[in-house]
Amino acid sequence: MISKDAECWLTLHFLPGLGCTRIARLVDCFGSADAVLDQGGKAAELFPGFARALADKSALNAAQQQARQELDQIARQQLSLISCTDGVYPPQLLEIADKPALLYVRGDVQALSVQPALAIIGSRSASDYGRRTARRLASAVAEQGVSVVSGAAFGIDAAAHEGALQAGGPTVAVLGCGVDVVYPAAHRGLLERIAAQGAVISEFSLGTRPESFRFPIRNRIISGLSRAVLVVEAGEKSGSLITSRLALDQGREVLAVPGSIDSPKSRGAHWLIQQGASLVQREEDLFEALSWPKSGAADAPLPSVPLSPEAERILQALDAYPADIDRIAQVSGFAPALLQPLLLTLELQGLVRHLPGHLYEKTR
Repeated sequence: MISKDAECWLTLHFLPGLGCTRIARLVDCFGSADAVLDQGGKAAELFPGFARALADKSALNAAQQQARQELDQIARQQLSLISCTDGVYPPQLLEIADKPALLYVRGDVQALSVQPALAIIGSRSASDYGRRTARRLASAVAEQGVSVVSGAAFGIDAAAHEGALQAGGPTVAVLGCGVDVVYPAAHRGLLERIAAQGAVISEFSLGTRPESFRFPIRNRIISGLSRAVLVVEAGEKSGSLITSRLALDQGREVLAVPGSIDSPKSRGAHWLIQQGASLVQREEDLFEALSWPKSGAADAPLPSVPLSPEAERILQALDAYPADIDRIAQVSGFAPALLQPLLLTLELQGLVRHLPGHLYEKTR
Protein backbone atom coordinates (compact mmCIF):
# COMPACT_ATOMS: atom_id res chain seq x y z
CA MET A 1 0.00 0.00 0.00
CA ILE A 2 1.03 3.62 -0.53
CA SER A 3 0.15 6.35 1.92
CA LYS A 4 -2.41 8.91 0.80
CA ASP A 5 -0.70 12.21 -0.08
CA ALA A 6 2.47 10.14 -0.47
CA GLU A 7 4.06 12.63 -2.84
CA CYS A 8 3.49 15.43 -0.33
CA TRP A 9 4.89 13.35 2.52
CA LEU A 10 7.98 12.50 0.52
CA THR A 11 8.41 16.11 -0.60
CA LEU A 12 8.54 17.16 3.05
CA HIS A 13 10.81 14.19 3.75
CA PHE A 14 13.31 15.31 1.11
CA LEU A 15 13.27 19.01 1.99
CA PRO A 16 16.53 19.85 3.80
CA GLY A 17 16.42 20.89 7.44
CA LEU A 18 13.12 19.36 8.54
CA GLY A 19 13.51 15.83 9.91
CA CYS A 20 10.83 13.42 11.11
CA THR A 21 10.01 15.24 14.37
CA ARG A 22 9.33 18.60 12.71
CA ILE A 23 7.38 16.98 9.88
CA ALA A 24 5.21 15.12 12.37
CA ARG A 25 4.57 18.34 14.35
CA LEU A 26 3.67 20.25 11.20
CA VAL A 27 1.23 17.55 10.12
CA ASP A 28 -0.26 17.42 13.63
CA CYS A 29 -0.92 21.17 13.35
CA PHE A 30 -2.36 21.22 9.81
CA GLY A 31 -3.92 17.78 9.52
CA SER A 32 -2.10 16.40 6.47
CA ALA A 33 1.13 16.67 4.52
CA ASP A 34 -0.83 18.18 1.64
CA ALA A 35 -2.17 20.93 3.93
CA VAL A 36 1.33 21.72 5.20
CA LEU A 37 2.50 22.46 1.65
CA ASP A 38 -0.72 24.27 0.72
CA GLN A 39 -0.55 26.50 3.78
CA GLY A 40 3.17 26.99 3.63
CA GLY A 41 3.00 30.58 4.87
CA LYS A 42 1.24 29.65 8.11
CA ALA A 43 3.46 26.60 8.56
CA ALA A 44 6.52 28.78 8.08
CA GLU A 45 5.43 30.91 11.03
CA LEU A 46 5.83 27.89 13.29
CA PHE A 47 9.21 26.83 11.93
CA PRO A 48 11.55 29.48 10.51
CA GLY A 49 13.64 26.70 9.02
CA PHE A 50 10.61 25.56 7.05
CA ALA A 51 10.17 29.12 5.75
CA ARG A 52 13.69 28.99 4.34
CA ALA A 53 13.02 25.63 2.73
CA LEU A 54 9.81 26.90 1.08
CA ALA A 55 11.47 30.10 -0.06
CA ASP A 56 14.09 28.10 -1.96
CA LYS A 57 12.02 27.16 -5.02
CA SER A 58 14.82 25.12 -6.53
CA ALA A 59 15.05 23.02 -3.35
CA LEU A 60 11.27 22.57 -3.30
CA ASN A 61 11.19 21.51 -6.96
CA ALA A 62 14.09 19.12 -6.37
CA ALA A 63 12.28 17.58 -3.39
CA GLN A 64 9.10 17.11 -5.44
CA GLN A 65 11.03 15.51 -8.28
CA GLN A 66 12.85 13.21 -5.84
CA ALA A 67 9.50 12.28 -4.28
CA ARG A 68 8.08 11.22 -7.65
CA GLN A 69 11.15 9.14 -8.43
CA GLU A 70 10.92 7.49 -5.01
CA LEU A 71 7.28 6.59 -5.57
CA ASP A 72 8.21 4.98 -8.89
CA GLN A 73 10.82 2.85 -7.14
CA ILE A 74 8.42 1.91 -4.34
CA ALA A 75 5.83 0.74 -6.86
CA ARG A 76 8.44 -1.09 -8.94
CA GLN A 77 9.78 -2.99 -5.91
CA GLN A 78 6.26 -3.70 -4.56
CA LEU A 79 6.96 -2.00 -1.26
CA SER A 80 4.59 -0.18 1.08
CA LEU A 81 4.97 3.37 2.34
CA ILE A 82 2.88 4.40 5.33
CA SER A 83 2.72 7.69 7.19
CA CYS A 84 1.99 8.40 10.84
CA THR A 85 -1.53 9.54 9.88
CA ASP A 86 -2.46 6.25 8.18
CA GLY A 87 -4.78 3.84 9.96
CA VAL A 88 -2.31 0.98 9.52
CA TYR A 89 0.54 2.87 11.19
CA PRO A 90 1.49 0.85 14.30
CA PRO A 91 -0.37 2.43 17.23
CA GLN A 92 2.42 1.67 19.69
CA LEU A 93 4.81 3.85 17.63
CA LEU A 94 2.39 6.77 17.86
CA GLU A 95 3.08 6.77 21.61
CA ILE A 96 6.75 7.75 21.31
CA ALA A 97 7.84 11.38 21.19
CA ASP A 98 10.00 11.12 18.07
CA LYS A 99 7.88 8.78 15.97
CA PRO A 100 9.05 8.30 12.38
CA ALA A 101 6.90 10.31 9.98
CA LEU A 102 7.20 7.63 7.28
CA LEU A 103 7.89 3.91 7.29
CA TYR A 104 9.04 1.95 4.26
CA VAL A 105 7.80 -1.64 4.52
CA ARG A 106 8.83 -4.79 2.69
CA GLY A 107 6.36 -7.52 3.60
CA ASP A 108 3.11 -7.42 5.56
CA VAL A 109 2.17 -4.00 6.94
CA GLN A 110 -0.20 -5.67 9.41
CA ALA A 111 2.76 -7.42 11.05
CA LEU A 112 3.79 -4.07 12.53
CA SER A 113 0.71 -3.94 14.73
CA VAL A 114 0.82 -7.48 16.14
CA GLN A 115 0.75 -7.24 19.93
CA PRO A 116 2.22 -8.08 22.28
CA ALA A 117 5.64 -7.58 20.71
CA LEU A 118 9.02 -8.31 22.29
CA ALA A 119 12.31 -6.80 21.11
CA ILE A 120 15.23 -9.21 21.46
CA ILE A 121 18.61 -7.56 21.02
CA GLY A 122 22.25 -8.06 21.91
CA SER A 123 25.82 -8.40 20.77
CA ARG A 124 26.78 -8.80 17.12
CA SER A 125 29.74 -10.95 18.17
CA ALA A 126 27.56 -13.19 20.29
CA SER A 127 28.70 -16.44 21.83
CA ASP A 128 27.13 -19.76 20.94
CA TYR A 129 25.34 -19.59 24.30
CA GLY A 130 23.93 -16.16 23.46
CA ARG A 131 22.73 -17.12 19.98
CA ARG A 132 21.19 -20.34 21.23
CA THR A 133 19.42 -18.55 24.11
CA ALA A 134 18.06 -15.83 21.84
CA ARG A 135 16.80 -18.40 19.35
CA ARG A 136 15.14 -20.50 22.06
CA LEU A 137 13.43 -17.56 23.80
CA ALA A 138 12.28 -16.05 20.49
CA SER A 139 10.83 -19.37 19.41
CA ALA A 140 9.04 -19.80 22.75
CA VAL A 141 7.32 -16.40 22.64
CA ALA A 142 6.56 -16.66 18.90
CA GLU A 143 4.73 -19.94 19.54
CA GLN A 144 2.47 -17.94 21.86
CA GLY A 145 1.69 -15.36 19.17
CA VAL A 146 4.15 -12.73 20.41
CA SER A 147 5.83 -10.75 17.63
CA VAL A 148 9.65 -10.70 17.78
CA VAL A 149 11.29 -7.39 16.84
CA SER A 150 15.01 -6.95 16.22
CA GLY A 151 17.55 -5.32 13.92
CA ALA A 152 18.65 -8.15 11.57
CA ALA A 153 22.31 -7.70 12.58
CA PHE A 154 24.77 -10.53 13.12
CA GLY A 155 24.66 -12.39 16.41
CA ILE A 156 21.70 -12.04 18.77
CA ASP A 157 19.46 -10.17 16.28
CA ALA A 158 19.74 -12.85 13.62
CA ALA A 159 19.24 -15.64 16.16
CA ALA A 160 16.06 -13.95 17.46
CA HIS A 161 14.61 -13.65 13.96
CA GLU A 162 15.55 -17.27 13.23
CA GLY A 163 13.81 -18.47 16.37
CA ALA A 164 10.60 -16.65 15.48
CA LEU A 165 10.69 -17.93 11.91
CA GLN A 166 11.23 -21.52 13.03
CA ALA A 167 8.20 -21.24 15.32
CA GLY A 168 6.08 -19.84 12.50
CA GLY A 169 5.48 -16.58 14.35
CA PRO A 170 5.61 -12.98 13.14
CA THR A 171 8.88 -11.10 13.23
CA VAL A 172 9.87 -7.55 12.27
CA ALA A 173 13.35 -6.38 11.27
CA VAL A 174 14.13 -2.66 11.66
CA LEU A 175 17.01 -1.58 9.43
CA GLY A 176 19.55 1.20 9.73
CA CYS A 177 19.55 1.58 5.94
CA GLY A 178 17.01 1.54 3.11
CA VAL A 179 14.74 -1.51 2.90
CA ASP A 180 16.16 -2.15 -0.57
CA VAL A 181 19.72 -2.40 0.79
CA VAL A 182 20.81 -5.86 1.96
CA TYR A 183 22.85 -5.39 5.12
CA PRO A 184 24.61 -7.43 6.26
CA ALA A 185 25.04 -8.89 2.78
CA ALA A 186 25.17 -12.41 4.24
CA HIS A 187 21.61 -11.95 5.54
CA ARG A 188 19.92 -11.69 2.16
CA GLY A 189 18.14 -15.00 2.64
CA LEU A 190 17.18 -14.16 6.23
CA LEU A 191 15.71 -10.80 5.22
CA GLU A 192 13.70 -12.44 2.45
CA ARG A 193 12.26 -14.94 4.93
CA ILE A 194 11.43 -12.18 7.42
CA ALA A 195 9.62 -10.21 4.69
CA ALA A 196 7.68 -13.34 3.71
CA GLN A 197 6.58 -14.10 7.29
CA GLY A 198 6.54 -10.59 8.79
CA ALA A 199 8.05 -7.29 7.72
CA VAL A 200 11.35 -5.54 7.03
CA ILE A 201 11.04 -1.81 7.72
CA SER A 202 13.01 1.44 7.74
CA GLU A 203 12.39 5.15 8.02
CA PHE A 204 15.30 5.84 5.65
CA SER A 205 14.87 6.52 1.94
CA LEU A 206 15.52 3.84 -0.65
CA GLY A 207 19.19 3.35 -1.35
CA THR A 208 20.31 4.76 2.02
CA ARG A 209 23.59 3.12 2.95
CA PRO A 210 24.21 1.58 6.39
CA GLU A 211 26.33 4.18 8.20
CA SER A 212 27.18 3.89 11.89
CA PHE A 213 25.21 6.96 13.02
CA ARG A 214 21.95 5.54 11.62
CA PHE A 215 21.80 2.50 13.91
CA PRO A 216 21.29 4.37 17.20
CA ILE A 217 18.58 6.39 15.39
CA ARG A 218 16.71 3.26 14.29
CA ASN A 219 16.93 1.74 17.79
CA ARG A 220 14.06 3.93 19.05
CA ILE A 221 11.81 2.18 16.50
CA ILE A 222 12.85 -1.28 17.73
CA SER A 223 11.88 -0.39 21.30
CA GLY A 224 8.92 1.73 20.21
CA LEU A 225 7.29 -1.17 18.35
CA SER A 226 7.61 -3.41 21.39
CA ARG A 227 6.02 -3.73 24.80
CA ALA A 228 9.35 -4.86 26.28
CA VAL A 229 13.03 -5.17 25.37
CA LEU A 230 15.05 -8.29 26.20
CA VAL A 231 18.86 -8.00 26.18
CA VAL A 232 20.53 -11.38 25.77
CA GLU A 233 24.22 -10.48 25.53
CA ALA A 234 25.71 -6.99 25.57
CA GLY A 235 29.11 -5.48 26.30
CA GLU A 236 29.67 -2.46 28.52
CA LYS A 237 29.42 -0.04 25.58
CA SER A 238 26.89 -1.95 23.52
CA GLY A 239 24.25 -0.30 21.35
CA SER A 240 21.80 -2.54 23.20
CA LEU A 241 22.24 -0.32 26.26
CA ILE A 242 21.21 2.68 24.14
CA THR A 243 18.08 0.81 23.09
CA SER A 244 17.40 -0.09 26.72
CA ARG A 245 17.58 3.56 27.76
CA LEU A 246 15.24 4.50 24.92
CA ALA A 247 12.86 1.75 26.02
CA LEU A 248 12.72 3.13 29.56
CA ASP A 249 12.10 6.64 28.20
CA GLN A 250 9.23 5.21 26.17
CA GLY A 251 7.72 3.43 29.18
CA ARG A 252 8.72 -0.05 28.03
CA GLU A 253 9.93 -2.88 30.26
CA VAL A 254 13.59 -3.93 30.13
CA LEU A 255 14.67 -7.51 30.77
CA ALA A 256 18.07 -9.20 30.57
CA VAL A 257 19.55 -12.68 30.38
CA PRO A 258 22.50 -13.40 32.69
CA GLY A 259 25.68 -14.98 31.40
CA SER A 260 29.06 -16.00 32.74
CA ILE A 261 30.67 -13.48 35.12
CA ASP A 262 33.89 -14.04 33.17
CA SER A 263 32.36 -13.06 29.83
CA PRO A 264 32.74 -9.42 28.69
CA LYS A 265 29.80 -10.07 26.36
CA SER A 266 27.48 -10.26 29.38
CA ARG A 267 28.69 -7.25 31.37
CA GLY A 268 26.11 -4.94 29.83
CA ALA A 269 23.29 -7.38 30.61
CA HIS A 270 24.54 -7.82 34.17
CA TRP A 271 24.70 -4.04 34.62
CA LEU A 272 21.07 -3.79 33.48
CA ILE A 273 20.06 -6.42 36.03
CA GLN A 274 21.90 -4.47 38.74
CA GLN A 275 19.93 -1.38 37.70
CA GLY A 276 16.61 -3.21 38.08
CA ALA A 277 16.00 -5.00 34.78
CA SER A 278 14.02 -8.22 35.21
CA LEU A 279 16.27 -11.29 35.13
CA VAL A 280 15.25 -13.92 32.57
CA GLN A 281 16.49 -17.49 32.95
CA ARG A 282 13.69 -19.38 31.20
CA GLU A 283 10.74 -18.81 28.92
CA GLU A 284 8.29 -18.62 31.83
CA ASP A 285 10.19 -15.66 33.29
CA LEU A 286 9.22 -13.58 30.28
CA PHE A 287 5.52 -14.25 30.65
CA GLU A 288 5.60 -13.80 34.42
CA ALA A 289 7.56 -10.52 34.30
CA LEU A 290 5.25 -9.04 31.67
CA SER A 291 1.99 -10.62 32.87
CA TRP A 292 1.38 -12.02 29.39
CA PRO A 293 -1.04 -14.96 29.14
CA LYS A 294 0.38 -18.22 27.95
CA SER A 295 -1.68 -20.82 26.11
CA GLY A 296 -2.04 -24.26 27.63
CA ALA A 297 -0.60 -26.03 24.58
CA ALA A 298 2.91 -24.82 25.30
CA ASP A 299 2.63 -25.92 28.93
CA ALA A 300 2.39 -29.61 28.01
CA PRO A 301 5.29 -31.53 29.58
CA LEU A 302 8.06 -32.81 27.38
CA PRO A 303 7.83 -36.53 26.69
CA SER A 304 10.05 -38.46 29.09
CA VAL A 305 12.98 -40.34 27.60
CA PRO A 306 13.96 -43.59 29.35
CA LEU A 307 17.61 -43.38 30.31
CA SER A 308 20.11 -46.02 31.30
CA PRO A 309 22.07 -45.60 34.56
CA GLU A 310 25.15 -44.83 32.44
CA ALA A 311 23.34 -42.05 30.58
CA GLU A 312 22.12 -40.60 33.86
CA ARG A 313 25.70 -40.47 35.15
CA ILE A 314 26.87 -38.62 32.04
CA LEU A 315 24.08 -36.05 32.32
CA GLN A 316 24.98 -35.51 35.97
CA ALA A 317 28.59 -34.95 34.92
CA LEU A 318 27.54 -32.11 32.60
CA ASP A 319 26.69 -28.78 34.16
CA ALA A 320 25.61 -25.49 32.55
CA TYR A 321 28.87 -25.10 30.62
CA PRO A 322 30.36 -27.19 27.78
CA ALA A 323 32.93 -29.83 28.67
CA ASP A 324 35.33 -31.96 26.67
CA ILE A 325 35.63 -35.74 26.74
CA ASP A 326 38.45 -35.75 29.29
CA ARG A 327 36.47 -33.60 31.72
CA ILE A 328 33.32 -35.73 31.31
CA ALA A 329 35.40 -38.90 31.82
CA GLN A 330 36.99 -37.48 34.95
CA VAL A 331 33.65 -36.53 36.54
CA SER A 332 31.60 -39.54 35.40
CA GLY A 333 34.27 -42.18 35.93
CA PHE A 334 33.84 -43.64 32.42
CA ALA A 335 36.77 -44.29 30.13
CA PRO A 336 36.79 -41.90 27.08
CA ALA A 337 36.35 -44.85 24.69
CA LEU A 338 33.08 -45.83 26.43
CA LEU A 339 31.79 -42.25 26.45
CA GLN A 340 31.56 -41.80 22.67
CA PRO A 341 28.63 -44.16 21.97
CA LEU A 342 26.82 -43.01 25.13
CA LEU A 343 27.17 -39.35 24.16
CA LEU A 344 25.99 -40.12 20.63
CA THR A 345 22.87 -41.80 22.03
CA LEU A 346 22.14 -38.79 24.25
CA GLU A 347 22.70 -36.48 21.30
CA LEU A 348 20.20 -38.43 19.18
CA GLN A 349 17.68 -38.19 22.03
CA GLY A 350 18.12 -34.42 22.06
CA LEU A 351 19.54 -34.33 25.59
CA VAL A 352 23.14 -33.44 24.69
CA ARG A 353 24.50 -31.06 22.09
CA HIS A 354 27.87 -31.58 20.33
CA LEU A 355 29.70 -28.26 19.95
CA PRO A 356 32.76 -27.26 17.90
CA GLY A 357 36.04 -28.20 19.56
CA HIS A 358 34.71 -31.62 20.65
CA LEU A 359 32.75 -30.07 23.50
CA TYR A 360 29.43 -31.33 24.85
CA GLU A 361 26.65 -29.69 26.87
CA LYS A 362 23.18 -30.49 28.17
CA THR A 363 20.35 -29.03 26.11
CA ARG A 364 17.94 -28.57 29.02
